[in-house]
Amino acid sequence: MAEDKIERTLEKIGFSPNEIKVYLTLNDHGSTKAGRVAKLAKIDRSSCYNALKMLIEKGLVSYVSIGKVKWFQATGPKRLLDYLKEQESDVEQIVPELHARHKAAKIEGQVRMFKGYKGVRTILQDILRTGKENDVFGNENQLEERMPEYHGQFIRQLKERNIFVREIVREDRVHETANPKKTRYVPKSVESPVVTNIYGEKIALIIWTDEPEGIIIENASAAKAYRSYFEFMWEHAKTK
Repeated sequence: MAEDKIERTLEKIGFSPNEIKVYLTLNDHGSTKAGRVAKLAKIDRSSCYNALKMLIEKGLVSYVSIGKVKWFQATGPKRLLDYLKEQESDVEQIVPELHARHKAAKIEGQVRMFKGYKGVRTILQDILRTGKENDVFGNENQLEERMPEYHGQFIRQLKERNIFVREIVREDRVHETANPKKTRYVPKSVESPVVTNIYGEKIALIIWTDEPEGIIIENASAAKAYRSYFEFMWEHAKTK
């Protein structure tokens, strides 16, 4: 596994840059004194000690005192899975209280904008949470090519939640999507950097520029209109 992939994953689960450096140093070198950890991780001692303190609190680093010297070591990598489960458990405990206090008023015609790959993930997670049939057009394998790891996860969750997907794609495109699914095709000449998803009373547009952007429009009338356009295209698209 590439080093940058490991670092990105650790960052996603809440590690600071210095915590990542210190954790990987200990994981790679075993039991080590703080000074050497700082040298190997290429950070100053103060930052190293702060990172060690945070990792110890997370239960991902332990130490033993030999004389007056502390030797630090990373716990087994599987401890990361336990750490994530603990985080999930903590969040589950506060969700009921947060839900009781949640006062956000529903705004008709609400539009939310997102930027970057995290924004794309947020949009797709909203589709999963809604759990409604998803009508899609403009898909040209952008998710598979730009976010291959998340693509597999997204497809799996569509199947697990039994979200029915109808998609209209170009004739030269092959897609793995939800199960059950229906696919129809338009000519190869039809190209689009924008993927449109219609689900429930929402429309999600994902614009696959160099830095992807996205929009969720939550409006029942707009969703009805988009779905009407989709039905027209569906009726005129080809089957295989």
